[in-house]
Amino acid sequence: MDKINKEQVIEWLSALTVIELSSLIKELEEKWGVSAAAPVAAVAAPAAADAGAAAAEEKTEFNVVLADFAADKKLAIIKVVRAATEMGLKEAKELVEKKGTIKEAAPKEEAETLKKQLEEAGGKVALK
Repeated sequence: MDKINKEQVIEWLSALTVIELSSLIKELEEKWGVSAAAPVAAVAAPAAADAGAAAAEEKTEFNVVLADFAADKKLAIIKVVRAATEMGLKEAKELVEKKGTIKEAAPKEEAETLKKQLEEAGGKVALK
């Protein structure tokens, strides 16, 4: 078997689409029993906070909202929306054109992944 070097792997990965790369990452996570998600650091409460106030719970579900995108990026955005929502072409196109909530009550990791994919495709996205 020929040896493959790190540069060749990076070059091959660079040629993949965002969807293909996302799928590959999920397959590797399952095969190796690991997660590619970055560790989340705990946020300390400010020292000046009222001692009697209850600690705010970390939000675990988010709405992924498409705020804007460049006209020439519309097709790429529609492709990402279709893959994330399993919508048909017509429904995904209408959703993208009206801009707004792409996915509701998505788990944090899923929402962040979708946001990243939409931004890489050329969209401006907010998690609410």
